[in-house]
Amino acid sequence: MRRHKIVISYDGTNYAGWQCQPNGMSIQEVVEGALAQIVGEKIKIFGSGRTDRGVHARGQVAHADFSTSVVQADLTHSLNAVLPDDIRIVRISRAVTDFDARKSAREKEYRYLIWDDPVLPPFIRAYRAHRRKALNVEAMQKAARHLEGRHDFAAFTANSKRPKGSSTRMLYELSIRRRGHDVVIVARGEGFLYKMVRSLAGFLIRVGEGSASPSEARTLLAAGKRTAKVPTAPPQGLFLWSVRY
Repeated sequence: MRRHKIVISYDGTNYAGWQCQPNGMSIQEVVEGALAQIVGEKIKIFGSGRTDRGVHARGQVAHADFSTSVVQADLTHSLNAVLPDDIRIVRISRAVTDFDARKSAREKEYRYLIWDDPVLPPFIRAYRAHRRKALNVEAMQKAARHLEGRHDFAAFTANSKRPKGSSTRMLYELSIRRRGHDVVIVARGEGFLYKMVRSLAGFLIRVGEGSASPSEARTLLAAGKRTAKVPTAPPQGLFLWSVRY
């Protein structure tokens, strides 16, 4: 058996998320099925992290152990030939025996995309959160600066049962960029809590709309408790952009 590193890109619109689950088709389930079909054996793959229903990935990373004499480039081509059009294997490469897609990851980058205009073009409706009024990007940037660094992000996770102290994370970058009506939030860190990026995006959107001040970011961090001031932004704007090792 040989360990392989698999980079996967997908449109999460029609799936129940990355992880196999009983209430709908998952990305993991589809990729495992394709691997079994091509390699000729049942394969279990392990992702760098889960993405929720409707969330997309440009560079999800997984690892899997299987034996095959097929060249990696040919295996990539064969898998893409049987996978649905909304899932693509970007590349497959041999990995060291102890490589773990989740545990070996040093940094993840997510991007959250927003369209701030009264009319959302229909062909991007599955890939943007929609706000009808222009967002104040400068105010959002001020709030983001308070959130960068190592903090207890308990106020920005949807997992209320997480043990005390385990919600501390290092956020290397939280920045906001505008190009036309596209507003992009970039979150880059050592790891993220459950729904943390969508929670950060939800709060920053409130700041951009003027319903929260940038300084409230510090108050929320200090409180260490989730409140209604931190809504969870819609899933369709979120992309797992890349994982670095």
